[in-house]
Amino acid sequence: MACGVAMVSSAMTVVAVNTFSDKHDSSAVLATSGTLDSGGRLYTVAHGVTPPTDFTHAAESTINGVVSIKSYATPRGGYGNGYQSSPFDMFDFFFGSPGGRRQQQPEQKGKSEQQLGLGSGVIISKDGYIVTNNHVIDGAERLEITLNDNRTFNAKVIGTDPSTDVALIKIEAEDLPVIPIGDSDALKVGEWVLAVGNPFGFTSTVTTGIVSAKARSISSATNGRAMGIESYIQTDAAVNPGNSGGALVNINGELIGINTAIYSQTGNYAGYSFAIPTSIVTKIVTDIKQYGAVQRAVLGVMFQELTPQLVKEKGITAVNDGILVMELVERGAAMEAGIQVDDVIVGIGDNQVHNSAQMQEAINKYRPGDKIKVKYIRDNKAYTTEVTLRNSQGDTKVTKAKDVTSLGCAFKSLTKEQLKEHRLTAGVQVSGLRDGKFKEAGIKDGFIILDINNARVKSQDDVEKIYEAIMKSNDSDKVMFITGIYPTGRKVYYAVDLSD
Repeated sequence: MACGVAMVSSAMTVVAVNTFSDKHDSSAVLATSGTLDSGGRLYTVAHGVTPPTDFTHAAESTINGVVSIKSYATPRGGYGNGYQSSPFDMFDFFFGSPGGRRQQQPEQKGKSEQQLGLGSGVIISKDGYIVTNNHVIDGAERLEITLNDNRTFNAKVIGTDPSTDVALIKIEAEDLPVIPIGDSDALKVGEWVLAVGNPFGFTSTVTTGIVSAKARSISSATNGRAMGIESYIQTDAAVNPGNSGGALVNINGELIGINTAIYSQTGNYAGYSFAIPTSIVTKIVTDIKQYGAVQRAVLGVMFQELTPQLVKEKGITAVNDGILVMELVERGAAMEAGIQVDDVIVGIGDNQVHNSAQMQEAINKYRPGDKIKVKYIRDNKAYTTEVTLRNSQGDTKVTKAKDVTSLGCAFKSLTKEQLKEHRLTAGVQVSGLRDGKFKEAGIKDGFIILDINNARVKSQDDVEKIYEAIMKSNDSDKVMFITGIYPTGRKVYYAVDLSD
């Protein structure tokens, strides 16, 4: 009972909440202006504010669809590419770890498997597909999934998208409880929402709040450091370490977001949390299942949000906000459609565009080859044009999932004799060359790789990690710059283009 009272008093400052026990005189209750609930509690209502919504249906229908995710890996002198709790001063991806925040670990003898952290996930199909955050599963060698009924499964990673921090994993199970996916576009600021997850390891935890903002970008609070594609739902529902990857649902029990980040100076909840909207999540998951990789559309413009200063400088009177085109990508979709520098984009498809987060969310719903209507202002007049979106390579081809085998070779460590002969401390040698990216770049069998993109290479694992980091990056140009030598001692430099 106390929880319900606390929730009301904190959420509605204009509502005075009085709780009466059976010992109180009922006449005192009836004499007070307000509304009695079935438990005899009186809610005094000011300015027409209605009593709080009943969240029990939404909670009961969703807790079984949220799972606990434990990640495990073998320490290798630090977790390497493993996720660290926060690269920013004020924001945390609230991924719990057994001893607090995930930190670099000292190298250990024996190297037994250890738990990296604890997160959450949402079941989206009866046959075991689960969506979570990329940072929850990043760097893990094994994923252990625990359902709300305490059954446990090992999961395999189907695909990831670091740009949106979405990952799709799967367990081998049937007839699982599923949280239906709702329409995040229809969500309104001020609407009640529930966050469901496993904070601090407490399973099936439900907290409530309201939608504080939509299409929220948080780069401005992270000293301008980009956090990928960001168009978050901001809420004041309490979330903490372990909630990462959990569900944000509306009062109908429909999934409208995946909880991802919190605003915090301590690593724990401090008032605001952020979720990836389902408008983005469903597109990413569909692409991963259908193509094995995310099909990301690009409009082909460099832009800046319109500011009062820019409005004054450019003499713009038709609008006060929007996306000002600063530069066009050569042979890009926008250039082909006739969009020009200094145009102000105000709409993508059926969506109005007031800021960069809204534009990112709108574009991210489409795939290369899709035709969309773009509304823009030029010389204070409104125009609409049809744009055929392209991928980062400037065409409409389907992007295929890749791994390090696309390089077309194997790698072997140098022997002590080879290291001594070539006066080296480390390196790996290319062997078994066949058709692939290395052969296309001119690399031949026997080539000894010393470093890639200025990172020293000591083993095949190093090559694989660097490759994965390049492919996961948001850079449109995905290139390996390799320094090495041939057995003759000749030093050679190669640029290996990893794009299609």
